[in-house]
Amino acid sequence: MTYVEPGPLTKDEENPFESMKRRFEVAANYLDLEPGIYDYLIAPEKQVIVTIPIQMDDGTIQVFEGYRVIHSTALGPSKGGVRYAPDVNLDEVKALAAWMTWKCAVVNIPFGGAKGGITCDPTQLSRVQLEKITRRYTANLLEVFGPEKDVPAPDVNTDAQIMAWIMDTYSMHAQKTQTAVVTGKPLYLGGSRGRKEATGRGVMIVALRMMEKIGLKPQDARVIVQGFGNVGSISARLLHEKGCKIVGISDISGGYYNSVGIDINAAFAHMTTHRTLDGFGGGEKMDGMDLIEQECDVLVPAAREDQITSRNAPRLKAKVVVEGANGPTTAKADKILEERGILVVPDILANAGGVTVSYFEWVQNRMGYFWSEEDVNARLQRIMEESFDEVYRIAQDHQVSLRIGAYILGVDRVAKVVRMRGIYA
Repeated sequence: MTYVEPGPLTKDEENPFESMKRRFEVAANYLDLEPGIYDYLIAPEKQVIVTIPIQMDDGTIQVFEGYRVIHSTALGPSKGGVRYAPDVNLDEVKALAAWMTWKCAVVNIPFGGAKGGITCDPTQLSRVQLEKITRRYTANLLEVFGPEKDVPAPDVNTDAQIMAWIMDTYSMHAQKTQTAVVTGKPLYLGGSRGRKEATGRGVMIVALRMMEKIGLKPQDARVIVQGFGNVGSISARLLHEKGCKIVGISDISGGYYNSVGIDINAAFAHMTTHRTLDGFGGGEKMDGMDLIEQECDVLVPAAREDQITSRNAPRLKAKVVVEGANGPTTAKADKILEERGILVVPDILANAGGVTVSYFEWVQNRMGYFWSEEDVNARLQRIMEESFDEVYRIAQDHQVSLRIGAYILGVDRVAKVVRMRGIYA
């Protein structure tokens, strides 16, 4: 098949909410979803925009904008991360919240979908400023957050410390410690063992399951991981431990490719010392976007949205794409990859390990009893493998891609609950 080099991305292709909506529409058609249920499921339940004024270290006042979108609470309390980045916007947060709804439904945990964010550059903020922004954001959303209502978690540029500030601020206003209001906390504040590695571990589990389906042995698999943050680095390490050869990694400093294999331990050591891969000598340096077009069997995009588009999808050389990030492939790129026979394990399945162990953390907080890491990992493996097998079966039954199979599964589960609960008026 011959491909013509596409022009610039359209506005719709750059819009993650439109990409989510297109996949939802395909699943809705397969399910013959009635128009009223369609309209109910596609629209967010609540969209909140808050103003966050803080006093900077030099005494000046700066105003930031924060968002929290609750897409659905049909299955239970809404669940989703909070990201801090200069390009955070409402459409992005809406898409991420919807993806969380389908993701929770795919792995069959009793949460709905939500997402939040603050438009800021955390690299330009001091620790004191970050704490002020976090606490004011939380205070502005006290009526939204709650262990039985909406439970935040870490996301891009947020971590266990920021979750601790959210938990503490909420608890101060509640006048009692409420550990279950947030997940991804430090262990000694009610966090769960295995939570930090959960998303990367889930990626590893479904990647191995997909390799098994196509007859690819781990020791024969060449893997490229785009993004060397928490998800990407842990995915790379765990796949390496299973025998895969990691031939490419990247971060904000660029990509590093080595056809004979990258020393993952050396890459981790470099990151520990330098905080980025800049200067890493374990592979040929190249642009991070060029890296994903290099020879490999498995590509794990674990960076940000819209990395695989109609412009570069024709040049990918992977057999399998396992989406560690949310929304790394645009809807237009999906069609190209499918036509080329490249299998995609979609984000709403592949990276669901994080929200699954967040659910475990929430359960442990509410029980006041904590599990061993072995127990957490075993429960995670069971859920991820069962969910993969169910998505794979549906995709085979309907003769559709795994992405559409996952959407059919997730949307159907939420739609059934909505019909059963009825519409309160």
